[in-house]
Amino acid sequence: MGTTGTPLAWARVVVTAWCLAAAAGSVRAAPPVVDRFAEARERMVRDDIAGGGVTDPRVLESMRLVPRHEFLGTPQRPFAYFDMALPIGASQTISGPFVVAYMTEKLEPKPTDRVLEIGTGSGYQAAVLSPLVGMVYSIEISPLLGEKAARTLARLGYRNVVTKIGDGFQGWADHAPFDKIIVTCSPENIPQPLVDQLAEGGRMIIPVGERYEQTLMLLSKRKGVMERESLVPSLFVPMTGVAEQGRRVQPDGTKPSLHNGGFEELLPDADVPAAWYYGRQFQVVAGQDAPEGRSYIRLENAQPGRPSQLFQGFPVDGRTVGRVAFSLEVRGDGIGAGPNPDDFPGLIVRFFNDERSRSQNGQVGPWKGNGPWRRVEGSVAVPVWAREAILQIGLLGATGRLDVDDVQVAGIPR
Repeated sequence: MGTTGTPLAWARVVVTAWCLAAAAGSVRAAPPVVDRFAEARERMVRDDIAGGGVTDPRVLESMRLVPRHEFLGTPQRPFAYFDMALPIGASQTISGPFVVAYMTEKLEPKPTDRVLEIGTGSGYQAAVLSPLVGMVYSIEISPLLGEKAARTLARLGYRNVVTKIGDGFQGWADHAPFDKIIVTCSPENIPQPLVDQLAEGGRMIIPVGERYEQTLMLLSKRKGVMERESLVPSLFVPMTGVAEQGRRVQPDGTKPSLHNGGFEELLPDADVPAAWYYGRQFQVVAGQDAPEGRSYIRLENAQPGRPSQLFQGFPVDGRTVGRVAFSLEVRGDGIGAGPNPDDFPGLIVRFFNDERSRSQNGQVGPWKGNGPWRRVEGSVAVPVWAREAILQIGLLGATGRLDVDDVQVAGIPR
């Protein structure tokens, strides 16, 4: 698998040359470079990506080969092989590994494909695509990120990736049509130039919607008509430039709130609750025992430490909101601690500044008891620099079953 000139091919050349030189005794042989992240990367692929449901062997192998730590700054490298988004500067993030693998699999990449990527970011998604397709054309609106990604991709030997600085809303007409298009930032609506530049029979994956209520969409062009499928809720950074200038609904951080806190609204093409994204080991349960409405969420985990959780983002302006109050219904059954004695179900909120370069966590819980439905409440202080927050509800490494319903958030003025 792979295109000539990718890191896999170059690694084989380097190792072979070193072995031949050492055997001949013609040079003072230096030891081969040890990949100290190899074990962590293998665990990531096994537990987070394959364990999360990605099955395409070519995609899994690419995720094993691409050194995600090389696309991160030094402070973030210790977290490179955790399934989490990380800041990369310019108010942007590198997506979590599972999301990258999931989107790549949904594209159904083929060795002859010409792929357009909107939002180069760190270059990691382009690197994952590189051994799977013929050519990758990637556009980044931030000169700082685009130029850095180009240097990283060149240094690592990804020779079938071409980058440029520009507004991805317009696509890249000079190289169209594209067999596949992948968009790693979210516009409110699907840009028409991207639709026009997708080849007949091509596939596009793109997160679409309001800032904190997005849906990852899969589009296929059949006889000039775009067929749409709603995959999962998602949360990507907004598409800037023309797309952001035309956005009609802007978030209001002075009034933090959640959408679909009762889990009643499901995506039309999937049995998953709208607005709640990156769920692991959960299901929507419909029953008369729901405290609110007709549905609630059930989170279950049998292996200590494995994730069982849901997320939702919301705006919060720390200049006017001093605390955020949370209230929800929970019910536990067979709850046991995770790998650490303090690993029990709870709610975690992580605040970010407007550049996503600073963050701080708060927690409501833990909830250790079993038994019938009960109302739990709590509040968390909001840093004055906060402009958005990510809410996580889950078992947090614990085992057992946790039912959740009627999640509410309210801002308390500073």
